[in-house]
Amino acid sequence: MSTRTIPPLTYKVVAECSVSKARAGLMTLRHSEVNTPVFMPVGTQGTLKGILPDQLIELNCQILLGNTYHLGLRPGIETLRLAGGLHKFMGWPRAILTDSGGFQMVSLLQLAEINEKGVNFRSPFDNSECMLTPEHSIQIQNAIGADIMMQLDDVVKTTTIGPRVEEAMERTIRWVDRCIEAHARDDDQSLFPIVQGGLDVPLRQRCVSALMERQVRGFAVGGLSGGESKHDFWRMVDVCTDHLPRDKPRYLMGVGFAADLVVCVALGIDMFDCVFPTRTARFGCALVDKGQLNLKQPKYKLDLEPIDKECECSTCKRYTRSYLHHIATNESVSCSLLSIHNVAYQLRLMRGMREAIERDEFPQFVSDFMGRHFGKDPIPTWIRQALKAVNIELPADEEKQDQQTKQEQEQAVEVSQTATSHTQHETYI
Repeated sequence: MSTRTIPPLTYKVVAECSVSKARAGLMTLRHSEVNTPVFMPVGTQGTLKGILPDQLIELNCQILLGNTYHLGLRPGIETLRLAGGLHKFMGWPRAILTDSGGFQMVSLLQLAEINEKGVNFRSPFDNSECMLTPEHSIQIQNAIGADIMMQLDDVVKTTTIGPRVEEAMERTIRWVDRCIEAHARDDDQSLFPIVQGGLDVPLRQRCVSALMERQVRGFAVGGLSGGESKHDFWRMVDVCTDHLPRDKPRYLMGVGFAADLVVCVALGIDMFDCVFPTRTARFGCALVDKGQLNLKQPKYKLDLEPIDKECECSTCKRYTRSYLHHIATNESVSCSLLSIHNVAYQLRLMRGMREAIERDEFPQFVSDFMGRHFGKDPIPTWIRQALKAVNIELPADEEKQDQQTKQEQEQAVEVSQTATSHTQHETYI
């Protein structure tokens, strides 16, 4: 059978958690198969800072992300077409997902003007103007040749309230139709619409319902992880996954903290991306289950242990915390060594969740992870509430139990003292 007769994206749920909404899947794309849940490292300009494509393959990275807005500016459509697309241009044989450029409406708001036609940007490089319309966004992404493309959406800050949120949501729905119409490579590339609606549950539900009327192969959840409270964050994710179809992949944009990944997999998300692993590496920080190790700290000067004894990345196999402390933020190679470890950590975390879902042991995985991640610190209430919403009950924090016991003892003493005082008062009367 010709590859042209096979859809450029197929998705199959291979296992589901019997307790929560977590699921493991297999997504087959033109350039590679992708096991979900998956974390996608971000290579904004067609490269992950500090990591070569061969090193990513060694880590078994199956898909990475590129940025439409930035690639459209540099190197531009003409160069990408001449090179045969981004895969060939950057020497990456596996899958690529591109965002639409919509996020820059927020991150580069001072350079952008938004109207029904599109987004008018001033280049941060040479101050030239560029109108990014839904059609132009798709044109750039068709030239990039990404396996998965995002529609151009109208993005507002997550803390925005009022009529602007509904306006952005409705415009996003109108723009997806323009993106579908402009898409010239549907045999090779799949277009995902983006669920918007801010922190408004009815708006999110309306947006999901409208987008599901379109013939698409997957869905993205956007407009979150931008400063809203964690309580609002998880509820919006939960609302979206409750209504999105079971048989198509669900991509939560811009989420990368380990605890957030675990919670959102429990809530039914399949795909994630974030610059966090490589960005925090540039500041000398390494990711571990307990959070981060700031290797610039003096306590690591004589520490001859690897970052993580259980990690099999090349950095952990060959280098000590002491050596990394010596070069952290001082030598450019430190960015590479720490980025390799941090990406390896994210991919290993996702693999651990997939395997736990396949064994139907995901709730235990979540409980064990949260115990390691927070240690003696209380697990945040929002995490407990989010997991409880999908039937995962975490053990009570020992410290909280001790505090509760102490409070109960103090209250008992106060009650006893009050009773004694009343008895004495009555006696003397």
